[in-house]
Amino acid sequence: MPAVSEILSNHFTNLPKESLLNAEQAAQKYVPNTLGESFLLSAAISLTTHEDIRQLIELAITHGFILQPVSSGNNWGYGSIAHSDEREVVLLDLANMNQITPISKELGLISVQPGVTQQQLYDYLKDNDWPYMTPVTGAGPSCSILANALERGYGITPHTDHFAAVNKITAIIPNPEFWENSAKTCLYESGVGTLDLSNEKVVDHSFKWGLGAYIDGLFTQSSMAIVTDITIRLAEKPEGFTSFYIKINDAEKLDATVRFIRDTLRDFEGIIGSINLMDKRRLLAMVAENPNGNGSHSVMTDEQIAELAKKNDVSEWMIAGSIYGQKGVVKAVKSLIRKRAGFANQTIWSDGLLIKLGKLVSNLFPFGFLKAAKEQLKALDEGIDIMLGKPQQVALPLAYWRNPRVQPDKSRIMNPATDACGLLWYAPLIPMNEEKIREFVAFIRKTTPKYKIEPLITFTNLKHDCIDSTIPIIFDLHNPEARQNAYDCLNELYEEGRKRGYVPYRMNVTQQREVLSADVMHWQIVKSIKAVFDPNNIIAPGRYNP
Repeated sequence: MPAVSEILSNHFTNLPKESLLNAEQAAQKYVPNTLGESFLLSAAISLTTHEDIRQLIELAITHGFILQPVSSGNNWGYGSIAHSDEREVVLLDLANMNQITPISKELGLISVQPGVTQQQLYDYLKDNDWPYMTPVTGAGPSCSILANALERGYGITPHTDHFAAVNKITAIIPNPEFWENSAKTCLYESGVGTLDLSNEKVVDHSFKWGLGAYIDGLFTQSSMAIVTDITIRLAEKPEGFTSFYIKINDAEKLDATVRFIRDTLRDFEGIIGSINLMDKRRLLAMVAENPNGNGSHSVMTDEQIAELAKKNDVSEWMIAGSIYGQKGVVKAVKSLIRKRAGFANQTIWSDGLLIKLGKLVSNLFPFGFLKAAKEQLKALDEGIDIMLGKPQQVALPLAYWRNPRVQPDKSRIMNPATDACGLLWYAPLIPMNEEKIREFVAFIRKTTPKYKIEPLITFTNLKHDCIDSTIPIIFDLHNPEARQNAYDCLNELYEEGRKRGYVPYRMNVTQQREVLSADVMHWQIVKSIKAVFDPNNIIAPGRYNP
């Protein structure tokens, strides 16, 4: 049997040389990851048309190899390539499938392909005078809009839940039987789309739920098909906006902090986006260098934390959120937030005099303690940009906290995978009540230091009744002990956490293989549905499919 790369080159004769890679070239370009995992690739191919992808699926079925589709491939901390079985693997790179199609500028509807990044969409909206915000995430400018939505990711702009803003999905179903029975097309569209005989077909782009059983959701966190286009509903740039940063110095006020966040999200739904709550260590990892050195496999001492917090004016906890709406509405809500935040030590507003004066002074005297203040103000500015839908790399230096080889540099496009950063995420959902959140904080701070992992805590509050925490497990990727400690730490957090009601909403590719049980009814149903969509099991067979 000829090599897979030879089969591909014989079939796709018109592809440029750089679009088809052999095993060695594919491994060099696509295998580096922050998990420290190794993956065997037989070849990689970059395609940009539905027809070429359909033909690739036919080749995979005929010759018995697996397809691993990726968009930007920047799913840092979770992994972009799922574990597979013993068959050969071809990575399907969709990064060059990056068209943006305007559906309705008036309605804020736009269609994007897998390769469209946060930066590309932002530039398109800006260059074409679309008064809308890009659904950004902390992952930064180089990450795929489509892939984040399919991972059911979220951000801090008004449309917090990114898949909730997806109205239409176009996907190639890897089952040739459907192609023969569906007017000779391999493309899936909803029941509404198939009934619409107009030329514009706008309704399918604007109504999420279609007609009959809702199938589109099956394409998220799965490998049922290859999604090639999504239409998203963009959030309009608001007439009025302000962001707030609330500093709490007293650790005993965590309960009051949680109540404030819960009540604020409940009372001002649609006006306030999601709210982030970060602890002192997490804040220090954003604004200060690792006091132990990036090559050290050890946690900060209480003395080091106290010294860095004093030097950088970092509080025990900080709330970050934003208000969107008409100017009068923003002004009124701002006044109410100010009153409600009376329990805190300080509230800083993005449109307030304190930040304006701070920028002036730090620019005039950029030295000493003011240099640290200037760095904080820069970070605040980048955070404000994200809240207004402008991609930034403000969160990426965190991945380099224990990388002794490469320093984070926001003047370039950073890539934690190719820079050999070690990063895993523990991302559980937590019941929204004070006792459980206090218990969770204690659980993290007790567990991670046992494995020499820094306990860096962020809560992202999506709704008044739903809170998610993202705990970055940062380690030196080239240190075998550190890597083992990182995985042992994640395993204990997962196993002990679910006993307490902390359940992950996302998992890395290794966890998907090792901890999900095929005996559970949910996953049995998933496997049965997968067999209908992909009877040859050729699309990323190990992805959320135990």
